Amino acid sequence: MPDARWTEIGAVEELKRKTLQEVVCGNTKLVLSYKDGQFAAISGICNHIGGPLSEGRLDGDYVVCPWHYWKFHRLTGQGEPGYEEDRVPSYPVIIENGRLYVDLASGTKRRKQAKAPHPLARPIVRAEGPIRILGIAATAMTAGQPRYSASDALLEAALDHAREQLQLDTQLIRLRELSFRPCEGFYSKAAEACTWPCSITQMDPADQMDRVYEGIVHWADVILVSTPIRWGGASSLYYKMVERLNCIQNQETIANRHLLKDKVAAFIIMGGQDNVQGVAGQLMTFFAEVGCQFPQFPFIAHSRGWSAEDMERNNREVQESLALREGAEALVTRAADLARLMLEARVTAAPLARGGRKAHQLDSEPTG
Repeated sequence: MPDARWTEIGAVEELKRKTLQEVVCGNTKLVLSYKDGQFAAISGICNHIGGPLSEGRLDGDYVVCPWHYWKFHRLTGQGEPGYEEDRVPSYPVIIENGRLYVDLASGTKRRKQAKAPHPLARPIVRAEGPIRILGIAATAMTAGQPRYSASDALLEAALDHAREQLQLDTQLIRLRELSFRPCEGFYSKAAEACTWPCSITQMDPADQMDRVYEGIVHWADVILVSTPIRWGGASSLYYKMVERLNCIQNQETIANRHLLKDKVAAFIIMGGQDNVQGVAGQLMTFFAEVGCQFPQFPFIAHSRGWSAEDMERNNREVQESLALREGAEALVTRAADLARLMLEARVTAAPLARGGRKAHQLDSEPTG
């Protein structure tokens, strides 16, 4: 038997049966790998946010973290090419009398490569200025082949009114013009695996969901969402966006961190089919869960009912309806009024001098 600095792991023949497995030695979690007749042991805790390396897989000689796919060499603990400065501890192992042993005292040091924080991770600070209205259009449409969309049209009418009559700042995001990946279920692996900023956003600079995050978290006072009714629900683009917004709600759950504070949400719901109340309820439930407030009468809607399949007539009714246009203008006015009330109350309670101008830093850090 080796001297006291060696800790027994187990029988070699049994340990050979798995390519990767977790080994716990006291308070130390290891990932033990076996490949090409050779055992190796490195830390079982990923450098990124502590993912369980033992639950990952081998890619050549690299252990791939199952949470966000960071890679560490199974023999040295060194990060993949390009990230060599990232290193998890590696530990010597020996075989004696059919038993495997590890030397915990001789492990290498953990080293984390310095990385600039993602721009979205900056503190949430609202500088003084007009109320800001972010319109999000969730209508799908063939690129380069425009058609009339009732929900888009009323959203644009609301934003025009906010900008031209109310003298507010406006911005429009059409989800169909963005290229962004669907949510890949990091939360399904572990609550901590769903991060802010979104893990996909951090990994993929080509993913354009960052524009939605920037608008919702850092820019908007009012989030005005428009959607058609599709089979009794909101559009597929709306749900694709909302699944990616889980990273905002998850911060409430796991970190008591409020990314959306003093934000108002309101909705425009249009469709040839019915279920307006069901769609409104879903939209309101989600945006309430991420911390938004709602004005009185928080949505406008139009539907001719389940059996109305003549969409050209439905569109014509919307185009000719002064009441719907006025309803969109009144909706954005109510939402802006509520946003102004909340903002004024918060700035009065806690003004913050910043660069010679009043500013408003939100309570976006953990409070407990």
